[in-house]
Amino acid sequence: MVQKEEDLGSQRSTQSDLIDLVDPFIGTEPVDLPARTGVAATWFWPKPQIGNTHPGACLPFGMVSVMPYSGGYPTGYGCYGKSLQGYPSRFKKELQVSGFTHFQQTGVGAIRKYYNYCRVTPFTEECGGLSSVGKPFSITNEKATPGFYACVIQPSGIRAEITVTPRGAIHRYTFPESNCSGLAIDFSHGGIDIEDGRTIPLRAECSLEGNNGAEASVTMEGLPIRMSLEVAGFDAGSAAGSLWENGEFLSGEKEKAYEYMRESTYVPFGVSFCGPTKEGQVVELKVAFSFRSRKRAYENRLSAAQGFSAAKRIAEKSWEKGLGRIQVEGGTQAQQRTFYTALYHSLLKPSEANNESPFWPWDGPFFFDFSTLWDMYKTQLPLVLTLFPDQGTEIVNALLTVVEMEGNFPIGYRLARGYDRFSHQASALGHVVIADAFHRRLPGIDWERAVTMMTKDLGRAYGEAFFQDGIVHPITHTLDLAYGCFCTALIACEVGDTAASKRMLEYATQWKNAFDQNGLLRESTYYEGSKYNYSFRLLHDMASRIKLAGGDVSFVKMLDAFFGYDAAPVQQPGVFPCREEMAAGESLGRFEGLNNEPDMESPYAYIYAGRHDKACEVIRAGVTQCYGDTPGGMVGNDDSGGMSSWYVWSALGIFPVAGQDVFLIGSPLFDRTQIRFGQSRPLVIEALGGSDSRQYVRGVSLNGVPHQRPYLCWEELASGGMLSFEMTSSPTVWTRERPPSCP
Repeated sequence: MVQKEEDLGSQRSTQSDLIDLVDPFIGTEPVDLPARTGVAATWFWPKPQIGNTHPGACLPFGMVSVMPYSGGYPTGYGCYGKSLQGYPSRFKKELQVSGFTHFQQTGVGAIRKYYNYCRVTPFTEECGGLSSVGKPFSITNEKATPGFYACVIQPSGIRAEITVTPRGAIHRYTFPESNCSGLAIDFSHGGIDIEDGRTIPLRAECSLEGNNGAEASVTMEGLPIRMSLEVAGFDAGSAAGSLWENGEFLSGEKEKAYEYMRESTYVPFGVSFCGPTKEGQVVELKVAFSFRSRKRAYENRLSAAQGFSAAKRIAEKSWEKGLGRIQVEGGTQAQQRTFYTALYHSLLKPSEANNESPFWPWDGPFFFDFSTLWDMYKTQLPLVLTLFPDQGTEIVNALLTVVEMEGNFPIGYRLARGYDRFSHQASALGHVVIADAFHRRLPGIDWERAVTMMTKDLGRAYGEAFFQDGIVHPITHTLDLAYGCFCTALIACEVGDTAASKRMLEYATQWKNAFDQNGLLRESTYYEGSKYNYSFRLLHDMASRIKLAGGDVSFVKMLDAFFGYDAAPVQQPGVFPCREEMAAGESLGRFEGLNNEPDMESPYAYIYAGRHDKACEVIRAGVTQCYGDTPGGMVGNDDSGGMSSWYVWSALGIFPVAGQDVFLIGSPLFDRTQIRFGQSRPLVIEALGGSDSRQYVRGVSLNGVPHQRPYLCWEELASGGMLSFEMTSSPTVWTRERPPSCP
C-alpha cells in the first residue's frame, strides 16, 4: 500500500509502533518500483524479479510459520509459478487457496524442499463440507502483521485468524450459521504445485483423542514430524471428531496407519472436527509439533499459551523486542516501512528448534533452514550475531554439532535427510560465520572445538584439490577456501595453536591463484553469475588484490565499468526470457543490482581504493532505487533475508566484512539511529545534514573525537556512544586511510 511520503523529521517510533511499520506483503509480488535512473539503470538482473516472501504468521527465528496455501512458488503463497529468471509468470489469475499450512521457506528460489505440512481447511456443509477439502477458494480482506495473519474465506464468509507459538500455532475461525461447520486437518499435505514440488509422506499414523483432539506422526523428507492438536469452540454435545481419507469420513475408525506411500498409491488423509455453528461462533485449533516424539509434541502444545489472544500478544511482544534493537528517526514514512520490513525479513531464519534435533539424540541447540549459507553469510548472519548474541552462540554451536555428526559444514541445511546440501555453491562458509562469532566475542563457544572442526572440514570436498594444487574449479571455491583458511588461522592463533595458524595463513595466500593477469578471475564456471560478479569480493588482502589489478586507479576504473558508469540503461528480462536475451545481459559483465547475492558487497570495494565517494553513490542508488514499501518492493529473491539485511546495514551506514573485525563506513540514510548490541550501551548514529541529495561523507567522529578510518572494529561498535557523520552534497576525500589487509 503506497502512502504519502510524509517527512517524519525527528519523530521516533516506540517499540509498539514498530510492528505497524512492518508490511509482510512486501516482496510477495513482482517488482513494481519506479524505473531506475542514473547508475542504477545500467545494472542487470539475471534472477527472478520478485522477493518470494510470504505474509504468514512467524516468530523471530521461529520453528513454525503458518500461511494461506495457494501452491505458488516457492513458499506456497501467491499467484506465480516457478521462475528462475526474468519477470515471474502467473499460474493463477487471482489468489485462491485450499487451506492454511505450516512450515515455509522465505525468499528462496528452487530450494527443492518446500514443506507446507499439516494443512488446515475450515468448511461448512453449505459450501461442500468435507468433500471441498483440497479445492481452491477465494480469500478477501487479507491482513498481516508480525506474528499474525487474517483473511475472510469466500463464499462461506468464514474469518480465519492465525498466530504462532514457539513450537506450533493457534488458529481462530469465526463461522457463519451452519448445520455443520468443521475443520479438516490434512496430515498428508506437503510441497507446492510445481513439477517435482510435491512431497509425499513415506509413512504415517494418526489417531483421534476423544472428540476434540488428535495426534499424528508423518515422515516427510526422511523425518518423522509429530503433531498434537486440540479443538475448542464446538458445542460439546453435538461436536464430532473423525478420521477421513480421500474426502470421505472413516466411520468408526479411531486410528490409521500408512506405509511406503508413493505418487501412485497416495491418498490424502487426516482428521476432522465438526458441529453446528451459530453466526459468529468462534472455534480455535491449537497445534504443536516435535521432531522427537508425540509426547514432546503434546508437551509443546500444553506449554504454549492456551488462548489465541494471549498467544498473539506474546508473538507481538517478541517482535517488538526484536525490532526494537534498532530505532530510526527521520527519513520518510515509506523509508521507515521499508527499513523495518527489511529488518523483519532479516530475522525470520534460521529456524530455532533447540532440543528438537531429529539428527542426534541429545538436547542442545538446533537450527534449520540455512537456505542457504551462500545467501546468508555476508549480511544476514552477521546481523543476527550482532543484534542477538545469545542466538548467535546457539547457531554456531549447532553448526559445530552438524560437522561433528555429519562430517562437514553444510552450505544448505533444511528440514530433510539426505545429501543435497548445495556444496556446489561454495566452500568454507561456516568458517566465516564462526569467525564473525569470534570477533564479536560471543560467549559459550568452545574455540578449541571450533578450530578442530574448521580444520577438518577444509580438507574435504573441494578442499582436497585446493591443498594439493593450490587452485580448484569452480574458481570461486579457491577464493572460499583461502578465506576459510584465513578465518581458521585467526582462531587457531587465539587458542595458541601457532602451527595450525601458520599453516592456514600460508594456504590463505592461494586466493591469488584464482586471478588472471588482467585483474579479473580466471575463466571457470560460475554459480548464478560471471567472473565479473565474483571478481570484486571483499578479500582478507584487498591491498594485494588492488595491486594485482594495477593499483588504485586501474581498480577504480574496473569498478566503474562493472557498475555501469557512463553506460546506457539496460532493459531487464521479461516473462520467459530466451537464452539469447539472458546471454546478452550477462555479457555486459555488470553488477546484478541487488537482484542476487554474488556481488552484493562489491559497492564497498571502492573504499579500499580510496574512493569512498563512489561507494556512497552506488550504495545510495541501491538503497533508494532497489527497495520499496510496496508488495513489489524487492528486485529479486530475498533468500532467507540475505537481500533485506543488505538494506538494513546499508541504511544504517555501516557494513560488515564477513569473517573480519571490520565494519566499513558507508552512507547513512536516516537522521538518527540507535542500535542495541545485546546488553551493552547503545550506539547512536547521526547523519548531520543528511538528505537524498547529501549522500557523501565529509567527516566522521566517534564520541566527539574525529575518526579518520573508513571502518570501525567490533569493540568500538559494542562500546556504544555516538557515531556522528557530517554529510554533504559534493564528493569529498574525508580520509586517506584504508581498511586493514592481511597479506
